[in-house]
Amino acid sequence: MAETEAVRTRSRLRLGSCPDSWGVWFPDDPAQTPWSRFLDELVQAGYRLLELGPYGYLPTDPARLRDELGRRGLEVSGQAVFVGLHHAGKWSRDLDDARRVAELVTAMGARHVVLLPDGFRDLDGRYTDAPELDTGQWRTLVYGASRLGGILREEYGVTAVFHPHADSHVGTQAQIERFLEDTDPASVSLCLDTGHVAYYRGDNLALIQRYPERIGYLHMKQADPAVLEQVRAGDLWFAEAVRRGVMCEPPQGEPDVEALLDAVDRHLDGELFMIVEQDLYPCDPSDPLPIATRTCKYLRQLGVGE
Repeated sequence: MAETEAVRTRSRLRLGSCPDSWGVWFPDDPAQTPWSRFLDELVQAGYRLLELGPYGYLPTDPARLRDELGRRGLEVSGQAVFVGLHHAGKWSRDLDDARRVAELVTAMGARHVVLLPDGFRDLDGRYTDAPELDTGQWRTLVYGASRLGGILREEYGVTAVFHPHADSHVGTQAQIERFLEDTDPASVSLCLDTGHVAYYRGDNLALIQRYPERIGYLHMKQADPAVLEQVRAGDLWFAEAVRRGVMCEPPQGEPDVEALLDAVDRHLDGELFMIVEQDLYPCDPSDPLPIATRTCKYLRQLGVGE
C-alpha cells in the first residue's frame, strides 16, 4: 500500500459517543440516565472517548470532571452549545454560552465546540420561530457563525464546527451548501451529522466529496426510512420523530455506513473525531447500553478507530 493510501485508513478516526446516545437532551431531567451511570456504561460499551453533552449534565468543575473521566480512562472530543445566531439580539447570550463551553472543553484538553442552531419547533411540535429565514436573518446567521468561530479560535484555540439540525434553519442539503458557501472557512467548519442530513433526504457522500476541506468533525447516526415516511406524511416534528425511532441503530438505516466510510477514506485527511450520536430521548434507562455496545462493536469491525 502506498504511503498516501496508508494514511487514509479508518484507524485515524477517533471513535466516541455522547450522552445523546443514552437519551440525554437536557442538563437536568429526572427521566434521563444519571451522569455517573452514563460514564460507567460508556466504558462498558467499549468507548474511550466522549463528547460532553449539554452543559451542566456532567460536572462542570474542571477538576472534578477531569477526575471522573480520568479514573474511567476517558478522553474528551469537545462539547456542543445551542446558539440562535440568526437573532442579532441573542448574540451576547450565545457568546457567553459558547465561552463557558470553550473554557470547559479546553480544560479537558479538547479542541472542538459544536454549534447547534436553535430549532423552530418545540418538543410538542409548536412553532417557536418561522421555518424560513429572510435575507437579513440569513446574513445575520452566517456572519454570526463566522464571527463566533473566529473568537473561539483566537481566544481559546478551539475549532467551531456547525451542526446542521432537523427543524432548524440549516438542515436541508441546499441550506447546508449555502451555509458553507457563505461562511468564513477559516473560522467555522462543518460537523457532518449523517443522520440529520439523511432526515431531509440529503446526500452525505456529496457533501464529503464537494466540501472535504470544510468537514472538521463527524456525528455518526442513521435515520430509519420508514419513520422518515411518517415524518413527511404527518408533518411530524423532530422530537416526535425521535420518539418513533427515527434515529436507529446502525446498520439498519440511512446512509449506508460502509459507503460513508469509503467516502471519508477517499476525501478526508488526517485525524477526525467520529462521535456516535443516536437520539433516544426519552428512553428506558436499560435501553442504551446494549445498543451502544453493538454499535461500537460494529464500527470497530469496519476498522473505525482500530
